[in-house]
Amino acid sequence: MYFSRFLSLHALWVTVSSVMQHYPSVWGHYDVCKTQIYTEEGIVWDYMACQPEATDMTKYLKVKLDPPDITCGDPPETFCAMGNPYMCNNECDASTPELAHPPELMFDFEGRHPSTFWQSATWKDYPKPLQVNITLSWNKTIELTDNIVITFESGRPDQMILEKSLDYGQTWQPYQYYATDCLDAFHMDPKSVKDLSQQTALEIICTEEYSTGYMTNSKIIHFEIKDRFAFFAGPRLRNMASLYGHLDTIKNLRDFFTITDLRIRLLRPATGEIFVDELHLTRYFYAISDIKVHGRCKCNLHATVCVFDNSKLSCECEHNTTGPDCGRCKKNYHGRPWSPGSYLPIPKGTANTCIPSISSIGIPSKFNRIWPNISSLDVSNPKQECYCNPFGSIHDRCNDTGYCECKEGTSGPKCDECLPGNYWLEGCRPNVCDNELLHCQNGGTCHNNVRCQCPAAYTGILCEKLKCEKEVGGCSSRSNQAAHPQAPLLLLTALLGTVGPYLL
Repeated sequence: MYFSRFLSLHALWVTVSSVMQHYPSVWGHYDVCKTQIYTEEGIVWDYMACQPEATDMTKYLKVKLDPPDITCGDPPETFCAMGNPYMCNNECDASTPELAHPPELMFDFEGRHPSTFWQSATWKDYPKPLQVNITLSWNKTIELTDNIVITFESGRPDQMILEKSLDYGQTWQPYQYYATDCLDAFHMDPKSVKDLSQQTALEIICTEEYSTGYMTNSKIIHFEIKDRFAFFAGPRLRNMASLYGHLDTIKNLRDFFTITDLRIRLLRPATGEIFVDELHLTRYFYAISDIKVHGRCKCNLHATVCVFDNSKLSCECEHNTTGPDCGRCKKNYHGRPWSPGSYLPIPKGTANTCIPSISSIGIPSKFNRIWPNISSLDVSNPKQECYCNPFGSIHDRCNDTGYCECKEGTSGPKCDECLPGNYWLEGCRPNVCDNELLHCQNGGTCHNNVRCQCPAAYTGILCEKLKCEKEVGGCSSRSNQAAHPQAPLLLLTALLGTVGPYLL
């Protein structure tokens, strides 16, 4: 009986396969992404991953400042030159176009040279910190393809954090720390990207390379995307196939260069000195003449075109996919689970085209004559045993498409594997810490991704607190000065909320 049943099911699949031949576009793979190239053998088709062209993404962003009234000029004020506190003949007046410095001047084409710039109010409220959050939002997932470059019209800030979001600004995680003294500002040893390797390419570092000096040739800050690519593609990015291979197999790597929002957190303006000159506070402020963000729409390798319509970016999805990022299969195309395409061309890669559901194809009448006891509801909604992992799967049986339905953070055919950023403990749970996205602070080390082992003087989930803060009387004034002066700015609660949304 079992053997005859097997033969029946085998014949069923043969029949269904023959029906699916009427849907040739399903198997097109990279047809929409192929181009003709010239070789020694003549003109041939070159198949590649489907993705939009990289472009200047500042054309599509919206900028938000916090606090919203931090831009200079309301009321008008005079400010002095950084290098000469007695040269105070510059004026900012929001009501006069020639003297105004609104935030859009960080991105205007004229601002590609430092003749127009945004400027903050001066540090007139010292010793209260002069801090500004500049949030760049695309309302779309994008992938970075080149260095982020920020050009300051004033001196580069003494302390700054570049942050990213992958959930439209709901949660944030650090991309890179910048300081004149990393140990004092963030309790991190200074590093540069040159100190990293392929194994540590995604490490969050603090660099002192861009935070000293205020002369003309020292006004630019980089976040080095291409240098990190080079760990996988080699010098001058000559071996892109190697990079694409790693992007295919290491989800963390793909996610690292993916954002929906960027946030520039200016924590302390350039002083050029150890101490702040309280007699000339109008020489301290932030001013940015240009921000460059080069990238492409993320379409999960299912589109070659991204359009900007009604102030919104969206992918023109191929491969029977749909959604803002082509992140799901179209209706009636759930013949197998959705998956992003491959960066590698066929035959090594695959477009992972969504295929029709068996129920949407229908069963020929001749099939019903041959197997009258098997109905098309049996085919489209089998509910057969899939041996789904009881801890990782929502249900113990297959869903309507014949696959296990995994819980958040879980993957695999049986929902018994964890996505990056999670560990297995009767199901997948988010990492408390790791060595890529959630760093233990103040010299702490991450133990099995579930807790930080803190130095003797520190405590907290990420070693972010001094133990003396819990003692009666708190920390001494000297300890407070030694502690990270911007500790509240690390946004512990936001960091703890990043793991799931960022890594799934």
